Amino acid sequence: MPQSVPKIDELLRNTQYSAVHLEMRDGYMQDDPALRAWRAGHRLAPDDRASWWRPWLDVIAEAVTRGVEIRRARIVSEPVSEYIRYEYDVTFPNIRAGEQVRWLPRRSASTIALPGNDFWLFDDRVVRWGHFSGDGDSLGGEVTEDETAAELCSSAFEAVWDRAVPHEKYTV
Repeated sequence: MPQSVPKIDELLRNTQYSAVHLEMRDGYMQDDPALRAWRAGHRLAPDDRASWWRPWLDVIAEAVTRGVEIRRARIVSEPVSEYIRYEYDVTFPNIRAGEQVRWLPRRSASTIALPGNDFWLFDDRVVRWGHFSGDGDSLGGEVTEDETAAELCSSAFEAVWDRAVPHEKYTV
């Protein structure tokens, strides 16, 4: 019988001190309605919090209030794809919720040993892999507490984080 994979927000609610997320694709979910709206010219208004705040950000803010450090790093090709320009434009809500976000040009990641999939790592012990199709559609996730996987994810993330550019200093 297939194992039920906990959602990221469930794992984050049980996190005690740290959650890190590494994204390594240049595009995800091309049929996302928010992406389509962005392509049509819609932009989030930073001063209109009610228009962009969403339940996921409550989960982030609550965890940060509990003392959980949440960091996200994105490895991106340059020049960046249209999707990465979109993602960059819609990152400010995550930062306002308490996430720290950095960007690493892919050419600066060449000497980092990276896992084959995007991941979240919770409290340096629980890995939630994200699986995607070639077009960036989610194929679900997988959770492991394998120590070797957690150590690889931790060392990869820290190496990326050390080289990456903070969101406020990165330009697309």
